[in-house]
Amino acid sequence: MTALDETRPQARIELRDVPAELLGEDGADGADVAGALAGLGGPAAAVLAAEAVGAADAALTRTVDHVRTREQFGRPIGSFQAVKHRLADVYVTVQAARSAAYYAAWAATGPEAPVAGPLALAAALEAQRAAAGEAVQLHGGIGITWEHDAHLYLKRAASDELLFGPAHRLRARAADRDGVFAPAVTV
Repeated sequence: MTALDETRPQARIELRDVPAELLGEDGADGADVAGALAGLGGPAAAVLAAEAVGAADAALTRTVDHVRTREQFGRPIGSFQAVKHRLADVYVTVQAARSAAYYAAWAATGPEAPVAGPLALAAALEAQRAAAGEAVQLHGGIGITWEHDAHLYLKRAASDELLFGPAHRLRARAADRDGVFAPAVTV
């Protein structure tokens, strides 16, 4: 089976004569399946958030190392203010996602887990996408070749968003679950 992210092996499994529960309607757009996966709860989302933060941090670290050594116009590209600002923005995004992932892990068995987990995963997926995108951009042409791993971070970010849902949907589900958009009750 061909996968977008070769670092996360995938397989097609066919089971016969095995009792199972159908998630959603056959041939539907997958919304029911996404809802069922979201129902796995905060602990699963906290683990996935930690993985995404780790990937984002690795991409950022490798990019910082690269811009310190890659020279243009006789000096390291990391000395240019525009590059510093781009990486500083990614650093802040990754640290915020890390804090959210820590909180989701701490709250994984408590009543806040169904909200904290998806919110942490949303923040982590955004951080992963930002770090991977900057890694490819700041590595230049080598960043999208097989000679360097920068493109693998971008593929992981894209496949994670496809598997777990875009951040705005994770946030919307968490808000619905927490009753953020419920009608106001008048007394």
